[in-house]
Amino acid sequence: MTAMAGKSIRKESTRLAAQVKKAILHRHFCVLATASPDGIPHAVGVQYDFVGGYLYFITYEDTKKVRNIRGNPNVAVSIPVAKYPLAPPFSVQFQGTAIILAPDDSEILALLKSGKLKKITGHGVLKQPGGCFIQVTPGRKIHAYGLGIPALTLLRDVSHGDRSVTFEELAAVGKGGTHK
Repeated sequence: MTAMAGKSIRKESTRLAAQVKKAILHRHFCVLATASPDGIPHAVGVQYDFVGGYLYFITYEDTKKVRNIRGNPNVAVSIPVAKYPLAPPFSVQFQGTAIILAPDDSEILALLKSGKLKKITGHGVLKQPGGCFIQVTPGRKIHAYGLGIPALTLLRDVSHGDRSVTFEELAAVGKGGTHK
């Protein structure tokens, strides 16, 4: 590979990482997929906040997703990214690991105090009994469908719409994408 080709690939990768990060930060709805310890899948649409490199969800202790995560912390996330009217949405998706955090966990309390979870904690949800938080750590590779690809290119062959970036590339784009 020539030096020029290498620079072009890095520039494209940086541009894609910026688009992926923007999609994650500017959206707050995703599909969270969990599986029970014996492999029975479950997918549910949920609101999220992305803070410090983690996705946070608020839910309740008695939900299937919490039971599944307690038995199997491996999850998958798919974030739809509407780009063009009347066309299927693009998407960002990744695998990760999840943990359950109590509402009085010191990390959650700090995030609540700073207002960083306000997108998911409105409408009195914090006053409901049995609440808890899910924290998802994204895996290393983040896939994007459609993002970073010219529309005409994608229309010519929809099967070549997948691109990926690493979490490190996403973190390098700027503030808000790094783990603690």
